Amino acid sequence: MKRRVAILISGRGSNMAALIDAAKAADFPAEIVAVISNRSDALGLERAAASGIPTIVIESKPFGKDRAGFEAVLQPALEEKKVELICLGGFMRLFTAEFVQRWYGRMLNIHPALLPSFPGLDPHGQALRAGVKISGATVHFVIPETDAGPIVMQGAVTVADDDTAETLSQRILGIEHRIYPEALRLLASGKLRLEGDICRFADSADRDGTLISPRTI
Repeated sequence: MKRRVAILISGRGSNMAALIDAAKAADFPAEIVAVISNRSDALGLERAAASGIPTIVIESKPFGKDRAGFEAVLQPALEEKKVELICLGGFMRLFTAEFVQRWYGRMLNIHPALLPSFPGLDPHGQALRAGVKISGATVHFVIPETDAGPIVMQGAVTVADDDTAETLSQRILGIEHRIYPEALRLLASGKLRLEGDICRFADSADRDGTLISPRTI
């Protein structure tokens, strides 16, 4: 049985599209049963509809800072679609601790940095100001603290001296599109488990690979 997944978006839905494409494979262990946006003008809604995915709009603006009020509408929508797993794809709305606990271990997010470094806003700018030589993206479980949940998967790129936040963002986006579907596949197939705050895997890939930047040795 394929696990039923909802993707929550607020904008263009770039990672959403990568997840939808991956889920088209017959052997993918999850199916995207809904794309939910808190903004009616989110470009991702058109992309989802074009792929035949049901879309739902729950405008968050009328709720203001009333997170619980918004979630009181969101949760029944998830239940109606019999959603088992949630993937956040650029969803620009914070949740209450109660909602997060309800979905603990079943809600994924992706952040364009190698967490726990550079959480929150402007991660590419943070990375450049810190002078790191490697950056990347992280898929993690959602907990009440921002960008702090157990890490499921990471991918990295080298950082060049002439990189800007925009150029670095574009290269990392390619990594995001590769690791998010794979992280969902692992979760949906039951190949990962949580031990406290650490993700463990039923089978492990080759761990001998290295990435050195700048490449001088």
